[in-house]
Amino acid sequence: MSDNSKKRQLKLGAVTMGAGGPGQHYQWLDPEIPGDASVNISWYIEQARLAEEARFDLIFIVDSQFITADSPPHYLNRLEPMTLLSALAVSTRHLGLVATMTTSYNDPFNLARRLASLELISGGRSGWNVVTSGDAGAAANFSREEHYDYDTRYGRGLEFVQVAQGLWDSYEEDAFPRDRAGRTFLDPSKQHALNHRGEHFQVAGPLNISRSPQGQPVIFQAGDSEQGRDLGATIGEGIFTHANSVEQGQAFYTDIKTRAIAKGRDPAHIVIMPGVRVFVGDTDAQAREIEREIQLSDQDFDKALAELGRPFAWHDLRQYDLDAPFPQAALKYAERGFRTGAEKIAKLAADNDWTLRQTVQFISSPKPTPFAGSAATVATEIQRWFDARALDGLNIHVGHPSQWRRFVTEVVPILQDRGVVRTEYESTTLRGNLGLPIPENRYTRARTEAQLIKI
Repeated sequence: MSDNSKKRQLKLGAVTMGAGGPGQHYQWLDPEIPGDASVNISWYIEQARLAEEARFDLIFIVDSQFITADSPPHYLNRLEPMTLLSALAVSTRHLGLVATMTTSYNDPFNLARRLASLELISGGRSGWNVVTSGDAGAAANFSREEHYDYDTRYGRGLEFVQVAQGLWDSYEEDAFPRDRAGRTFLDPSKQHALNHRGEHFQVAGPLNISRSPQGQPVIFQAGDSEQGRDLGATIGEGIFTHANSVEQGQAFYTDIKTRAIAKGRDPAHIVIMPGVRVFVGDTDAQAREIEREIQLSDQDFDKALAELGRPFAWHDLRQYDLDAPFPQAALKYAERGFRTGAEKIAKLAADNDWTLRQTVQFISSPKPTPFAGSAATVATEIQRWFDARALDGLNIHVGHPSQWRRFVTEVVPILQDRGVVRTEYESTTLRGNLGLPIPENRYTRARTEAQLIKI
């Protein structure tokens, strides 16, 4: 179980979408953002170093396997996560490096090997955001006629993670004595084949890379469907989510932790980190003006209408009458897409009796966010959510550079002064900084247990 004597501290992640992610159609027009930010390694290194100077826990790289001309600017042209994070690994010393990689369009051996490599390159700072892919069009990029259905995606996802974790146990910690005098490089009794044969995968092993300083990469998960929440409670050590209010945050937090307990897990070993956008001004009123100006600058009805098709497997909603009721029939296209998100949009439209035009206008219109105000106001609100157990940490969207700098130079120091955020790193590994235990190698554990039985 966890050590409850340690003071709970807020964890911080940085989410980078240089040229602009969903809904940020014109972020790239900011003169402080390089036009090629999403493929500019110098830009990523700068953001990573700013995050590390502020003692962030991690930088989080989002990814997907399918685009159209209507995809957000960042999605159209971005670096592959593992390649990018390998460069950031040698440009930072403490920052965690979390890559989004799909279980639908990878194989466990290759993905486990790439992550294990990042583990050794970074000294134990890697994390894996496990996704099952909501972009149904990805199937056509991987020689499939159609995307997996929901149940298959999540069943495959769970088995995939379990196979990867088995492969990461291929070598026990002391498997390589490298004894020159005895001419012994490997202790073969400490190397283990997996020989997995399951519903979705058959993997022999062993993995050809040694154990890392943190044992295994940290597993993150983001999914709000029933299957997604259950997968997160089963294998997630970090959970990425969204919440519009402290009450929503508390409900999700309680649900995930309760599910984890039911599965025999320690709820303190799951770190819940909603993604948020923060707006900082000299005064609360000025911050709200900045918030509204930034949101208005991104507005474009035609682009918002096109992008609204993404949860519906990129079904083109532009073919419908804008002033007719929202086309509920489009939900059928979401069955193999981002179904939960699509259902929320359709329900919102139905509950309000909105037309398609009204739905797009509402979704894309400026809205007050929870974390906008002076630096002191933002810090106090973050602390309120943290103390209320609506979150364990925050994933801060790195948007407009001036706002990102204000958060790390003005808000973070207040939280540090209050003891809510660390002033120095506790560890050189991501697990150590997140307060997560090192998973014991299953073969080492079995040997120890066998020896105890003999005693």
